[in-house]
Amino acid sequence: MTSDLALEFARKIRAREQAVGYWAVLDAAVATERIGRLGYDYVALDAQHGLLGYSGILNGLIAIDAGHTAVGMVRVEDNNLTAIGKALDAGAVGIIVPLVNTAEDAAAAVAAAKYPPMGGRSYGPMRSALRIGPVPADANAATLVFAMIETPDGLKNVKEICATPGLDGVYVGPSDLAIAVGGAFPGDPAIESEFNAALEAVAEAAASAGVAAGIHTASGDIAAQRLRQGYTFTTVASDLTHLELAAKAHLAAATAKD
Repeated sequence: MTSDLALEFARKIRAREQAVGYWAVLDAAVATERIGRLGYDYVALDAQHGLLGYSGILNGLIAIDAGHTAVGMVRVEDNNLTAIGKALDAGAVGIIVPLVNTAEDAAAAVAAAKYPPMGGRSYGPMRSALRIGPVPADANAATLVFAMIETPDGLKNVKEICATPGLDGVYVGPSDLAIAVGGAFPGDPAIESEFNAALEAVAEAAASAGVAAGIHTASGDIAAQRLRQGYTFTTVASDLTHLELAAKAHLAAATAKD
């Protein structure tokens, strides 16, 4: 049976309605389950830089689905058939594909994520069959594909990437994008104007093509700012970052001198 939640989220993103998600890098399904129940539209599991393997991705997606509130997405480790197919078979509603430099790269990601005739994904839905049913056309309708814009070539070719048939949107990796525009490190104040111009260029290219623009952010405040700037969806921080910040704050409170 087709999941109403998955289809509604896909409709929302394709209509460029705003959404807020959360980022998980830890192999901690119980924590992911709790986060998934908070009211975020989606939780994205990081298979590229995150600290979780395939079993962690699978268990994380099960945990997200258990809350019946958020959908699960996966940033895959690479733009290839195996990585993309396994994430989708495990139950991801959307995939975020890193290091997309050209429209051809984006087209390859779409082809890997979609069943024929839209793409070349191998039929073997596994766990995702519980959510979307056995009909490939239903899976295609509920599956979102996002290309990351984070390299000099990706930024240069962003208009062509956004125009790729079947691509649902682009997703900014701000750390790599800052380096791509000349920063010595993520958040380098010396390239603030170049970085902001790049963010505007991505948002404008997506809007012109009628696809969604997403971005990772370090906090809810920055997420709200990006939404006001025209981004369709924003992801907040990560579980590891927030665990450290919370522990640090409690330690400071416990050891504060009167």
